Amino acid sequence: MPSLDGKIVAITGASAGIGEATARLLAERGAAVVLGARRSERIDAIAQSIREEGGLAATCVVDVTRAEDLRRLVATGVDRYGRLDVLVNSAGIAPISPLADLDTENWSAMIDVNLRGMLHGVAAALPVFREQGAGHLVTIVSVAGLTVSPTMAVYAATKNAVRTVHEGLRKESTDGVVRTTAISPGYIRTELADSMSDPRLQELTRKNMDAMGIPAAAVARAVAFAIEQPHDVEIGEINVRPTVQG
Repeated sequence: MPSLDGKIVAITGASAGIGEATARLLAERGAAVVLGARRSERIDAIAQSIREEGGLAATCVVDVTRAEDLRRLVATGVDRYGRLDVLVNSAGIAPISPLADLDTENWSAMIDVNLRGMLHGVAAALPVFREQGAGHLVTIVSVAGLTVSPTMAVYAATKNAVRTVHEGLRKESTDGVVRTTAISPGYIRTELADSMSDPRLQELTRKNMDAMGIPAAAVARAVAFAIEQPHDVEIGEINVRPTVQG
């Protein structure tokens, strides 16, 4: 099994789902992980579990809508382990609805978490990466941005915006300092449906997850694959979805 020995990785949205699975897998493969999320008791419990299994883990309470929280997350990695090799932006919400519902509050929430939260991560990590001479930005995007479905216009827009930022950063990083990887999951069994305010859409999403969803560990393996490549190899985009998903 490939080793990530010595890698220092900070992860947002690490209290559940893809973020948690990524933290556990990377720690298992030898990385030191810094778990960031709003639920302090949850990330503390996950970190304790990782340490009990022989891994290295620290925690930092993070609300990705707050730029200072991302700076603190990055600083935790640098202060604890001496540097930060990778930032995994995994935090995201999906309170989807038809545009005609005019749910402007949740439109703003998706922009703040999915897009602005990722940008806060870029702003926090990029100076550290440049000072070190190397760094890797990994963001969990979504296949929803590849084919826009009804009720998902704003959610997909935030994900497409994130993909655009990644491509822009890649083209600005031809000096070889910063690598970028955008990973787009399909139906993954996570808590994402909990963030949906429309009961009908929440029920439909859970039904689809139950019927075809694959474990969050499948996405975690894609993150590990991208990170473990030598620094002169960049895995720009990966789509991870159930084989049966149309």
